[in-house]
Amino acid sequence: MRVREIASQLPFVGEQSVSQRLAYMHADGLVTRADVRRRGTYQLSALGESLAPVHRTLSDWSRAHLPLQTMAEAERVEDALGRLNLRHTTAVVQALGTKGPIRFSHIAEEIGVDRPSARHRLLRMQADGLVGRAGSHHGAPYVLTEAGLALGAVYATVEHWSDPFAGRRASSTPRPAAAATRTHTGIPLGRDDARTAAALRRSTAAPNTLFSHAPQPQPRVPVAATAQSAPGRGR
Repeated sequence: MRVREIASQLPFVGEQSVSQRLAYMHADGLVTRADVRRRGTYQLSALGESLAPVHRTLSDWSRAHLPLQTMAEAERVEDALGRLNLRHTTAVVQALGTKGPIRFSHIAEEIGVDRPSARHRLLRMQADGLVGRAGSHHGAPYVLTEAGLALGAVYATVEHWSDPFAGRRASSTPRPAAAATRTHTGIPLGRDDARTAAALRRSTAAPNTLFSHAPQPQPRVPVAATAQSAPGRGR
């Protein structure tokens, strides 16, 4: 579909916003273009199509644990992402899943932020239904709600989806694609696809029932490699 055709299906989004979003998705390898010079049609890449299980898991989690009104599946996924992609949210969920219930001051220490930042994040997560208090008295420790505890499936699905690309960041030296462990065998490891791994941030805390895989240190990508892979993004 062309930009105008896509925008016509999304009356609540302007055509310019759709065009900008597609440009970012193209740079991240989620869509391909038939003819870049002539502003040809867009379609999902293999990487974009592989996101279907992630979207289904997010939608299922939202439908089962969040008291939301009837809405389109795409809107439900966007709502779920809005609750999970804010900075330090994953770290708070991991800390509570490992050591909860935890008092406010200890959470701030666990996630490595100042108290005002930790308080702001906890208040937002409480409003989003991810955390609650273990009691009604002042200073009661925080705990994960049922919705927060059920995030294990969501994180596992995202990690499974990202595994083939996270491995490429671990080394700055080229290696044959066959040497990598890949779960999406139908997805080519092209230049655009590798950048998708940048979306996943791993915590340094110990693994638990919510995070079943031990995190691995991720070295910085050399500037030369970044410039070659994303000439128009300035990363």
